[in-house]
Amino acid sequence: MNYRVTHRTTYRYSGRVSLCHNEARLLPRETPSQFVGETKLVIEPKPAIYHERRDFFGNRVVYFSIQDLHQVLKVTATSHITGAPRVLPPDAASPAWDEVARVVRRLPELGALEARQFMLESPFIRPSHELLDYARPSFAPDRPLLEAVLDLNRRIFKDFTYDPGFSTLATPLSQVLEERRGVCQDFAHLAIGCLRSLGLAARYVSGYLETLPPPGKERLVGADASHAWLAVFIPGLGWVDLDPTNDCLPGERHVTLAWGRDYSDVAPLKGVMIGGGTHALDVSVDVMPLRPAA
Repeated sequence: MNYRVTHRTTYRYSGRVSLCHNEARLLPRETPSQFVGETKLVIEPKPAIYHERRDFFGNRVVYFSIQDLHQVLKVTATSHITGAPRVLPPDAASPAWDEVARVVRRLPELGALEARQFMLESPFIRPSHELLDYARPSFAPDRPLLEAVLDLNRRIFKDFTYDPGFSTLATPLSQVLEERRGVCQDFAHLAIGCLRSLGLAARYVSGYLETLPPPGKERLVGADASHAWLAVFIPGLGWVDLDPTNDCLPGERHVTLAWGRDYSDVAPLKGVMIGGGTHALDVSVDVMPLRPAA
């Protein structure tokens, strides 16, 4: 599937900003199932300094600094993406989850070494007894890891209500778990916290979800907005993505932007500024399917 993804961010300030330094993670990364074509990041006012790098996790990061007085900041990212189906082999099998939890710290292969950093607590996700208790019904002794994480994915979808007005970045996971509501970011953090509490490796994935429902079908939650899900490390299968917001395995309609330990590693836009006062934020996202050239 081919897409043109356009992500527009506009900040309007009550006072003038004299200087700002920012990092943008708005340019998608390539994956085995995702080819990234032309990408463009347009910033207004034009920055005095602009350069791109890769962060520790391999995500594309643009640093820019605006050194002119301004009261409006506009950042528009446009990317052309070709996605391939991400389908597990029909005979996909996985070891028991408790065996993986016992040995993943000792596995010598490169994938396991990289996965270990995603077993630790991070700024937004701290393993806890509460998360462990919620996860336990899905993780009976000796249950295959893939089967167990699919069950956890399904339970979060059934047990929690999608509520855009409930949470902010400051809402702790304990409150999300108690109130049984949140947004895609919360559900991804929740699933990751459950898996890490069991001694498993899981990472946070940011991206987009294209939803053009057929007639009579409900639109998938997350349409025309940034989306978030997770991936769990399964020896023999590698990283397997899961979307608890929609109870599915992400496919070609999921566009991967970046990944890290949690949201703090992949925030689309963050920075510091001098001046500005209060601000109003407007974000719009379009995921437009493109027909192949004839």
